Amino acid sequence: MYPIDPNIKKIMDKYGEKIDQSVSTNIMDKPSQQQVFSKEYMVFRDEALNLSNTFYERACNFAENMLHIQPKTEEAAPIDKAIKSTHLNITSAGAYSLATLVMILSILLGVFIGLINYFLLGNTSLFVPAFFVLAGVLALKPLSKFPLHLDDRRRLQASNQMVMCILYVVMYLRHTSNLEHALKFAGEHIGNPLALDLRKVVWDVETQKYSTIKESLDNYLEDWSEHNLAFVESFHLIESSIVEGDPKRRLEILEKALEVMLEGTYESMLHFAQNIKSPITTLHMLGVILPILGLIILPLLGSFLGVKWYQLALVYNITLPLIVYFMGYRIMSKRPVGYSQGGNFETPQYEKLRLFQIGKEPNVSYIEPKNIAIALVFLFVVIGFMPIILHYVSPGFDMELLGGKLLDYRTEDDVTVGPFGLGATLFSLLIPFGIAFGLSTYYKIRSKKLIEIRNKTKDLEKEFQGALFQVGNRLGGGFPAEMIFGDVAQNLTGTPTGEFFDIVDKNIRSLGMNIEQAVFDEKVGAIHKFPSSLIESSMKVLVETAKKGPMVAAKALMSISMYLDRINKVNERLKDLLAEISSSMKAQISFLSPVISGIVVGIGSMITAIIGGLGSALEGQAVEDSAGGISELTKMFNIKDLIPPFFLQVVVSIYLIQIVYILTIMSNGIESGVDKLNEEYMLGKNLYKSVMFYLIVAALTMIAFNYLAVMIAEGAVSGL
Repeated sequence: MYPIDPNIKKIMDKYGEKIDQSVSTNIMDKPSQQQVFSKEYMVFRDEALNLSNTFYERACNFAENMLHIQPKTEEAAPIDKAIKSTHLNITSAGAYSLATLVMILSILLGVFIGLINYFLLGNTSLFVPAFFVLAGVLALKPLSKFPLHLDDRRRLQASNQMVMCILYVVMYLRHTSNLEHALKFAGEHIGNPLALDLRKVVWDVETQKYSTIKESLDNYLEDWSEHNLAFVESFHLIESSIVEGDPKRRLEILEKALEVMLEGTYESMLHFAQNIKSPITTLHMLGVILPILGLIILPLLGSFLGVKWYQLALVYNITLPLIVYFMGYRIMSKRPVGYSQGGNFETPQYEKLRLFQIGKEPNVSYIEPKNIAIALVFLFVVIGFMPIILHYVSPGFDMELLGGKLLDYRTEDDVTVGPFGLGATLFSLLIPFGIAFGLSTYYKIRSKKLIEIRNKTKDLEKEFQGALFQVGNRLGGGFPAEMIFGDVAQNLTGTPTGEFFDIVDKNIRSLGMNIEQAVFDEKVGAIHKFPSSLIESSMKVLVETAKKGPMVAAKALMSISMYLDRINKVNERLKDLLAEISSSMKAQISFLSPVISGIVVGIGSMITAIIGGLGSALEGQAVEDSAGGISELTKMFNIKDLIPPFFLQVVVSIYLIQIVYILTIMSNGIESGVDKLNEEYMLGKNLYKSVMFYLIVAALTMIAFNYLAVMIAEGAVSGL
């Protein structure tokens, strides 16, 4: 190799820098975007992974340092694969060590509670100690395989973005046949975790783990070959288009790649919709109907078997919700690839938008939504527990309320139990109201404004395909790009699309901006009022292809319009497939579960009132009974063994809140995949409506059944 003359090298370096600068002005390929996309991958990873994952990582590493339990090779392999997929900085030994540590701590806690009960309280019941020991043993397996759960969730969320990923790659490759830049373009416009995966693909090339982008991409696609074959086949078609010499044939291959993705999406969702009906019915019966109906006999079990309310809470507020959650998780883990029209509302820029929308501005005092929720929950829960607080402050205090007593504490064998009063039970309704109202307020504040923005953005995206066709058609007619937006805005007056193009036109005409500035300017750019990745990417394609001529831009926009139309048609077909399941789950959340829970609480309160009334009346007659028959009968109605309606209502209502929470997450997941914003919005709506409906039903049934119980008890005693 001949040496290069220093003067020539200096000239080459000088003009090489100018070329680099001119290339970096390309809107698709800015240096700042490349740095964020590749060189700062680890920083991006830390921002992309949520807090729970970070806490889990720290816990696993801590447990591994303490115990270091290495699983078997065949058990460690899938865990290590899941850890790699979820980008966690842990090992399979860390996951197993954490599970073992939790089991040991749970068993020790159970033993400690048992010793305290026996030696200090004189209680020989083993229910609570056995519960914690059994919970620790049963938690070992699911906790040791928790990375698999995270991987399933990541796969579900990533699969919801795959259609758009293929669309963005195809959009870019239509005008620039560069796979690496196409992956970067897609990664900048789709949300996590698929964006994180694409960044990792590029990162592995830059760190020389793989020599080419194709080799790195093929290695990544191996993980999806078992879960989403359509996604893998689409990318293989895209890779083949890169080496295709005929431009016409190359475009046909790209269109085929998108078609394979769409058809695969529809077929997989069709099978999912057909197979999910039976598991959903089973979940509702075993997780909602039967447990709540079983509460009817609990007052009798309390009277005859001595079941306590805290034992009931351990079963209904800890064990059953976990069972329902894992049943729902198994159903959700089978959900195939989907398509979500919602934008990526979980990035830092949208967190800033969220804060702006709820009123948090610089130098302005602001109350965090979680603090508002905590204050509301605390206020109403304290008021709800007022009957118990009053009893401990003034043990003899009581008063008449609604034909009965407010507190109605009763003493038997020097043991005071209660409250049994109707007033106290009605007061307890404020506890679920406070919890539901606080959580609902929290989720509404976080999501209400953003969901309005996203709905408006969705309307814009639906109309945008037609607008793109109009723009492309006018560009093909020879009109300059800068003059098109005003005419299109006028044709679409009164629509979100018309408003978007009107802003672009005003920026061009009034402020003298070019198209790129009119759309993407940091202060007045039209894209900031409509935060849509789809629209942003489409406009970037327009800006870039317009530099190559109006005909190139016209073909690109008309093709994008055609792609969007095909995606929307598939999306509507998917909605039709899931409509019956979604409506069934919404009925369970909003009507069936609250009504059944409210009626069960009323019946349970009535049974407790009847047993309590019979027990008190029989005690008065037992003294006069010479044969002792009534005395023996009285032993069957021990007041001290009854579950007070106050605590029964609290347990049932908290279980209802938990079930509504879980079913809402499931309903959102079945319909939209992992959509955090819509999930928060639905939680804000469902928690408030369902619990309010429950409170009305429970209050009415308790009042009505209480009077009925008094009449039954009096009639039974008078007949003795």
